[in-house]
Formats: sequence, structure tokens, C-alpha cells
Amino acid sequence: MMAFVGKRTAALAAAVLLSSFAVFLIPYVTPGDPVRKIIRSRVSGEIIDDSAVTALAAELGLNDPLWTQYLRWLGRLLTGDMGLSYTSRTPVADQVFPAFGITLTLVILALGTAAVLALVLGVVSAIRHGRTADRVITALTQAFIAIPEYWLAPVLVLVFALQLSLVPSAGWAGPASAILPVAVLALRPTSYFTSAVREGVLEAMQAEHVGAARSRGVTAAQTMWRHVIPNSLLPLTTLVAVWFAGLLGGSVIVEVMFAIPGMGRLLFDAVVNSDIPVAQGAVVLIVALAVTLTTAADLVHTILNPRMRHSLA
Repeated sequence: MMAFVGKRTAALAAAVLLSSFAVFLIPYVTPGDPVRKIIRSRVSGEIIDDSAVTALAAELGLNDPLWTQYLRWLGRLLTGDMGLSYTSRTPVADQVFPAFGITLTLVILALGTAAVLALVLGVVSAIRHGRTADRVITALTQAFIAIPEYWLAPVLVLVFALQLSLVPSAGWAGPASAILPVAVLALRPTSYFTSAVREGVLEAMQAEHVGAARSRGVTAAQTMWRHVIPNSLLPLTTLVAVWFAGLLGGSVIVEVMFAIPGMGRLLFDAVVNSDIPVAQGAVVLIVALAVTLTTAADLVHTILNPRMRHSLA
């Protein structure tokens, strides 16, 4: 087991380093000279003096070999220095971390809601396998997959914010502001989580130890809580981690439509304004957390799964 953990940790470190290098290359693979972009963000006018370009390139160390530049950038990044924004001339970290906190809150609420709903719906669907409740839940959750966020968001705003005046239509001013964006973000993962829980419960109900427990006089409810549901949570942990990573960077539509100053909105504005340092800081933070989460989910899945745990012992 320790060898497995060591290998996964080494793979995690390698993945984060490779991802950070890819992020570092953003200014070099996007159209235009990065030095001219910096100068253009600082001064007005279309004509840029070549001597200013040369001087700034030397000042920033952009004439050094690419690996030297990367290691210098990585060293600053590890100390929390993400550079300065091209547009606002303020530290990138001062923009990225507050926005990340908002998105993190939004994603945790959305995935928590989806996981709870999926656990209830998936268990009910499995217990009522083949019956009306199972067919209705399956049909609804499959329909959820087909509903795009860019359609659902304005519909919810129109009904619950404008017509009924129950919640705010936009902004991030309190708990009520999170209700509609959380509902939009939670809809699609609820579908996938419910399907995973249903299949996990059905598989666990056919296991030999469950039948043995029932033969010893253990009640159906006790069997469900002690043996069936815990085993059905294994695939759910992996799915939650994968969706967590995806929503961290994929909440752009929701955050823009609801005017939420989170990471998705920050990335959107950075791309529109060609603010490369902000885009780099946001992307590297999202990627690092995403890789860490998926690795942690793999480790948790291995620890909780008896068959995989014994095979590594």
C-alpha cells in the first residue's frame, strides 16, 4: 500500500510540474510578442519603440533560455508571487485567491447538493428497480443531462427572481445569491451521480455478504445502511472529485450569467483583455487542485475498496 501511495504521489508531482510548464508557455503560444503585450497594456498608442521592447525583455529576463525563465517563474509561483496584472497593475494573487474562494464555495455547494439528491434518488431507484419510481427517476435524471446551463439559468432567473421575486437575479451578496447558480451547476452532476449510486446499490444488493447478513436475521434497513450504501459510495467519490475539478474551471457560463466574481468570470475577463498573468495564475491554480483531487479520489477509492486494498497489500 505504501508503495502505491508513493507512486501516486510521484505521478501527482510530475503531472503538476508538466501542467505548470504548459501554463508557463501561454504567452509564447498565443499570437503576438509577449513583451509588446506588456508595453501595450502600460501605455496608449499603436506605435511601440523597438528600444523599449529590447530594454523590457532584458529587464524581465526574457532573453534567457526558456528553462531558466520557467524555473524562475516556478520559484516565484511557489512563494505565492503570480506576477502583476497587465490591465490593473495589481498583484495577480490579490485577484485570483478571492475569486477562487467564491468559486470553491459555489462548487462545494453544488456538488454537495448533487451528492445528497443522488444518494436519495439512486437508493430509491435501486430499491424500486423496474417499477414506476425507478422509471420516473431514470427518465428525469436522463432529461437533466440534456438541459444546457445557458438555457436553464435565464429560465430560473425569469421564474424565481423576476416573476416570483424569491431570490436575487445576480451578484454575490449573501446566501440567497447562491441558490440559482448552485441549482444550475448541480443539475447535470445529479444525473450522473444518481446513475452511479443506482448501479452501485444494485450491484451491492447482489453481493454474497449481503445475502449472508439477511440470512442471519439482519433487517433490510440495517443491511442497506451497513453493507449496501457504503459500498455504493465508492464510485460516487471518484465522480465527485472529477466533477469538482471540472466545475472549478467550467463554471464560466454560470458565473458570467449571474455576475458572480469567481474564477470563471476572472478567466473570462482575462481572456477578453489578454491579461496573460491573470490567466496563468488562475489556470495553474485550477489545474494543480484538479490533479490533486483526482489523485486523492483514486487513493480514497483504493483504501475503501477491500478487493483493491487486499491486492496491494
